[in-house]
Amino acid sequence: MFLRWLLLVYCVAWSKATGILYPRESETREVKSLDGIWNFRVSVNPGEGVKNRWYAQKLSKSGATIPMPVPSSYNDITQEKSIREHVGVVWYERTFFVPHSWRDNSLRVWLRFGSVHYTANVWVNGQEVLFHEIGHLPFQTEITSVLDFGQENRLTVAVDNTLRLSSVPQGTLDKIQTNDGPKIVQRYTFDFFNYAGIHRTVHIYTTPAVYVDDISVYTDIQPPKGIVYFNISFGGLSLEGNEVTCWVDLLDADGDPVSRAGNSGKDSAGFTGKLEVQNANFWWPFMMHQDPGYLYTLEVRLETVQWGLDIVDVYRLPVGIRTVRYTNTSLLINNKPVYLRGFGRHEDSNLRGKGLDLVLVAKDYNLLKWVGANAFRTSHYPYAEEIMDFADKEGFMIIDECPSVDTDKFSDLLLAKHKQSLTELIQRDKNRPSVIMWSVANEPRTQHPAAAEYFRNVVSHVKSVDSRPVTSALAQRADLEYGGQFLDVIGFNRYNGWYSEPGRTDVIRLNVESEAKEWHLKHNKPVIMMEYGADTMPGLHFHPQYIWSEEYQIELFSEHFKAFDNLRNKFFFIGEMIWNFADFKTNQAITRVGGNKKGIFTRERQPKGAATHVRKRYIRLAQEIDNFKFNEELEPYSAPFVSHFRKNRVEL
Repeated sequence: MFLRWLLLVYCVAWSKATGILYPRESETREVKSLDGIWNFRVSVNPGEGVKNRWYAQKLSKSGATIPMPVPSSYNDITQEKSIREHVGVVWYERTFFVPHSWRDNSLRVWLRFGSVHYTANVWVNGQEVLFHEIGHLPFQTEITSVLDFGQENRLTVAVDNTLRLSSVPQGTLDKIQTNDGPKIVQRYTFDFFNYAGIHRTVHIYTTPAVYVDDISVYTDIQPPKGIVYFNISFGGLSLEGNEVTCWVDLLDADGDPVSRAGNSGKDSAGFTGKLEVQNANFWWPFMMHQDPGYLYTLEVRLETVQWGLDIVDVYRLPVGIRTVRYTNTSLLINNKPVYLRGFGRHEDSNLRGKGLDLVLVAKDYNLLKWVGANAFRTSHYPYAEEIMDFADKEGFMIIDECPSVDTDKFSDLLLAKHKQSLTELIQRDKNRPSVIMWSVANEPRTQHPAAAEYFRNVVSHVKSVDSRPVTSALAQRADLEYGGQFLDVIGFNRYNGWYSEPGRTDVIRLNVESEAKEWHLKHNKPVIMMEYGADTMPGLHFHPQYIWSEEYQIELFSEHFKAFDNLRNKFFFIGEMIWNFADFKTNQAITRVGGNKKGIFTRERQPKGAATHVRKRYIRLAQEIDNFKFNEELEPYSAPFVSHFRKNRVEL
């Protein structure tokens, strides 16, 4: 057994994993969460932690530590302003155990982070195992060879939140003079707080020595038949080559098999094939079908013999059978045109910042369903995989956005990192039925001529790896920008009645209609309004309506609704998304009172007056467009309708 173990450790050096499958338990895999309270300390002087080898021993040996929850942003956890506004490196540490049985059974052990913002250096037992740049995306590595089985292991992470012109998103550093001497401050143009820390779950998990490394799924429909094309890659195969058998079963929502494929051969790096399902249940968006978000399970079973060991690996992947197509006027799911009604959002909550909070995730989806939304954009970065899981299951359509915000100062280095962020995003979310579009940026500075070549490269890169339509949230006018020509769907942001002509709701309808028409006329592509809205202080009331009041938010929405309904009759306008779903924290600014207040819900997820107003519209649109059956009353009872009242009086 020990010899087999040495062989496995030796093979780690040449075994290259490319997949980033979410850790799922099975009869062949164990998953352990490392979430909890970690040790934490701030590095005050740049470079001191690495220079003094803080990773080589317990973090407390380098100085005082404090407890820090993972996952969370560290900024709002303490009472220290210096920690909230820290620029640079912080250090995390915790210990964990792995059982002897993992070694005795020749299992590989993997360390996976759901997200660390912005860069992470990772050590296990004092040995550096991993570096990752770009927040909001997962990363992992195998750590089998550096573990002490049956003993305590130490995990150390250095997190740097510094943003530069070559980072995604971009930022700059500035030095200011203070009472305590010069200090470095972070500058950025995007309008949300630069929360930092270990934001999502940290896992260790096992795989057999030979394992399912990655799965790519593409689905098609030939009603009533559904087709699932798959490409499965294996990891850990020895240099000599092995006989590998792979069985792929598709299970319905009750766990019953509906289709099967198998493959066996030597020197096989994977298995490519297809499964057909007669009378398939297709994946439909919320409120477009009586059973939205239908998911099958793709069960992959790999069998081989290596080093005298019988090896089996099982991985199960949720799969939704649906198609996404687009024309110059429409977006179609399963060949049916869809009209998106939803929100821009943020991963943001009190205390936790951008830290994963499953209670909040569940609450947000309940609110999205209550308000009648069918879509949202992951503005302005990829959201947690657990959030995406909900979308798959509940049938929400997602415009999946990479972390590029206010992209400017175009350079080859920035382009490389921008493309890398999209590669990692697509690798993570390629199999999700909820993802209907990729968004390559939010409000890029496409008024510069250099943006043309830059975004030609960005969009071309996306299209080289996936077939879904590509969009972006554009802030420039149609006749003054260079990026829209490469997109499949035009998304634009505009704040009529707020940043433009604040207080004037009488300009909204004309401006929105004319701009949407200009975009379609210029590019002959579908158009969606990605952002519009107004900051609103909950409890502030003015009649007649006045800027910042709840009444003003309702009036501003109503004028947009009129424009949208006129545009829907033009057939190229495919959706409306309010900015924002809920209030969120921003950097300190004189234009913000505790953050951005454009939500129809407060940061605590309580409704403002506009929430009920939006609900009426979204549900009525579902009734009109998708024949959705809604049995509740949208209006609380106040009095009988006049016609009914008069009829009864006559009868009396």
